[in-house]
Amino acid sequence: MPATETTLSALERNWEMVESAFEEVDEATMSSRPNDESNSMSWLLWHMTIVVDRYIHPRFQGTPTLWIADGWNEKFGMAPDPDDFGMGWSADKVSDWQPPSKEVLLGYFQAATSATRKYLQPLTAVDLDRQIPFPNQPATRSVADALGILVWDNIVHGGQIAYLRGYYRGMGWHR
Repeated sequence: MPATETTLSALERNWEMVESAFEEVDEATMSSRPNDESNSMSWLLWHMTIVVDRYIHPRFQGTPTLWIADGWNEKFGMAPDPDDFGMGWSADKVSDWQPPSKEVLLGYFQAATSATRKYLQPLTAVDLDRQIPFPNQPATRSVADALGILVWDNIVHGGQIAYLRGYYRGMGWHR
């Protein structure tokens, strides 16, 4: 049994739910915010995806993000700032954010999830014990611990996306 089977299973279930939530949802619905203090489905998917990209590439593998290396930032009309991933954005900044097309948004999501699968599948218990630097922390964390944080973050935002899908369009967020 692969060392990351549970991690990958949790992520896959979440990603399937997210993909279902975006089926039959138009771009206007995707970019709608239920109030001035909330995020849109599009913003949540971008944020969730760039967080995955940041963990899998620079944090775990020491490589550039797909966001910059594959030019996704350009497709989103955003600067190539690897530290700009939505954390700490004001309500005004979220409001001003212009999402790309549904095709571009889901394309980045699919590229990042594919890279994550490729990274996770061959990991061993030894790989999971490896210590990595963790920003804004006094010490390092194991890859396994960091994956726990990543899974939690993904499921939280996936649930928010599914909730907004139900709020705007009714059932249809789960296959």
